Amino acid sequence: MKKSKRSKMQAVSFSLTLSLLLALTVTACGSGNGNSTAQPNSSPNSTVNEPGGTTNETNPAEEELKPEAGAELTVWEAKEQVEYMKQLAADFEKEYGVPVKVEEMAGGDQGTRLATDGPSKLAADVLTLPHDQIGQAVKAGLLLPNDVFEEETKSTMVETAIQASTYDGILYGYPKSVETYALFYNKDLISEAPKTWDDVIAFANTYNKPKENKFAIMWEFVGYYSYPFIGSFGGYIYGDNNTNVKDIGLNNEGTVKGFTFLQSLKGILPLNAGDITYDVKTQLFQEGKLAMNIDGPWSIAMFKDHVNLGVAPLPKGPDGQDSISFSGVKSYYVNSYTVYPVASRLFAHFASSKENQLKNFEMTGAIPASIEAGEAPVIKDDPIISGFFEQFQHSVPMPSLSEIKSVWGPLKAAFVSLWNDPGLDVKQTLDKTVSTIQADLDSK
Repeated sequence: MKKSKRSKMQAVSFSLTLSLLLALTVTACGSGNGNSTAQPNSSPNSTVNEPGGTTNETNPAEEELKPEAGAELTVWEAKEQVEYMKQLAADFEKEYGVPVKVEEMAGGDQGTRLATDGPSKLAADVLTLPHDQIGQAVKAGLLLPNDVFEEETKSTMVETAIQASTYDGILYGYPKSVETYALFYNKDLISEAPKTWDDVIAFANTYNKPKENKFAIMWEFVGYYSYPFIGSFGGYIYGDNNTNVKDIGLNNEGTVKGFTFLQSLKGILPLNAGDITYDVKTQLFQEGKLAMNIDGPWSIAMFKDHVNLGVAPLPKGPDGQDSISFSGVKSYYVNSYTVYPVASRLFAHFASSKENQLKNFEMTGAIPASIEAGEAPVIKDDPIISGFFEQFQHSVPMPSLSEIKSVWGPLKAAFVSLWNDPGLDVKQTLDKTVSTIQADLDSK
């Protein structure tokens, strides 16, 4: 522990020295402009303590990153992780002397609230964002880079998590967990997970009884869960690994093939897309009427006391190809308008440690992004989590470009239309989808 802290202090000292020089330069250039409007913080030493009123110019190696005097932090956390976060906050206060207030806020709302409340200094100091939201937040100047702990973060987290927490070449996030979806199955209804969609079809033909609400398999008809019918067939959303918005791949040959295959599955799930909601499939799976449910690790707690649960990779496609799912990475981020940028950085780093990621897994089932945590027996030997790990190998990160917002609505509409009406022409529908996306992009 002492060795770790010493190493961290040395890295921090170097960063602080650079930051001090930058801050002095900015101050010299910007003095006297009279601008009193709230501005984002940009460097960790903007409010760093200088014990005894001295600077670190003569002996920077001995300087230690310390929370600002009187620092108090607010952290936003989703309902399912509030109890874990309260324990973590207490541990942080014990180690750093900084009280942390935990406020419950749905994960999907935190980015929006940061945009409205950040500049007025009403937002949390540290929050969690899925990686597909960071592009918009960065463009709005709402996030501080993970600069002080950058090298340590890069060396301890899985590469996918680093890529997903980086925007325009700059690391912003402190990775917290990784996730993708996989095939949940009830071992009492189907003893082994199907390897292919042909296996799923064969089982469905013997199991489905719609009048009794008994179904073989369900998934939600939104872009996130239906992406395997795009990515597994050679389709894509944006070109160049989702970085080129001028190249939309949602009406190319691969996507047309995938959506055509999707339409062929209507017989094994004879419901309209609007009738297949998260709540509906969750309840049926809990009641033992739904044999397979495509879902993510965030739902494990909902099922483990109700279902003889197994988790396996998604079924392979008709050509034997692996099913490519979307993966997501959740990371802690520091609000650029925080009054306490040093304490906030320390908290985000503390919260993303190996030890705390393992604690998060034990309390909530969140899959760690830490390499060492992923190697821990409690993760490696878990038959449920290992199923997600296997599917994670066949996943791609969701696009983090802000332009992804132009895609979700039209893409969902395409999935719903083509599923509800198997006679609908796939190519024409997808051409219209791409035109809609392009028009929205052109309007911005």
